[in-house]
Amino acid sequence: MNKRSQARLQANIDLYGKLHYIQLMGVPKQLTERQMKFAELLIYNEGRKSPAECALEAGYKTRPRQAASELRNPRISPLVVKYIGELRAEVQEKYGITFEKHLSELAKLRDSSAKKGAWSAAINAEVARGKAGGLYVDQKLVMTGNLDQLSEEELQAKMRQILDDHKNLINITPESESKELEE
Repeated sequence: MNKRSQARLQANIDLYGKLHYIQLMGVPKQLTERQMKFAELLIYNEGRKSPAECALEAGYKTRPRQAASELRNPRISPLVVKYIGELRAEVQEKYGITFEKHLSELAKLRDSSAKKGAWSAAINAEVARGKAGGLYVDQKLVMTGNLDQLSEEELQAKMRQILDDHKNLINITPESESKELEE
């Protein structure tokens, strides 16, 4: 048996042992105080503390990294994972940004600025609302290649192609069409 097969066999034995332990002991019906403290520290300090630091602070003194990993594993600690999800949803709801909240906040800022006579700030808030609502399209056309090497006919053909490709975005008529319209 090669090393890879042995490692896979050992991993399966370890997993079987954990699952067997869970079957014998059963999954706890409620969270312990340490588990709740870990979940709360993990969510409320997200980005500031590592999961291992949260586990250590919650009281998992021996092997905090492994404890943090097991507490975030739904097969081993389903209740903790569920609680972490609930806390995360609660934080998201409290501090999250929705499209409607964003637009209404910009409208409040616009109105407040207009009342104070800060027209520049009011206009900027309204433009930001328009951008958020998709009323403005900020588009840049990046072309590669060297136009110096093209003939005049090739340049005109290229410009017609660009105008045809973007006719729904820009409101320009080609020079030849505008001359026809004038006659």
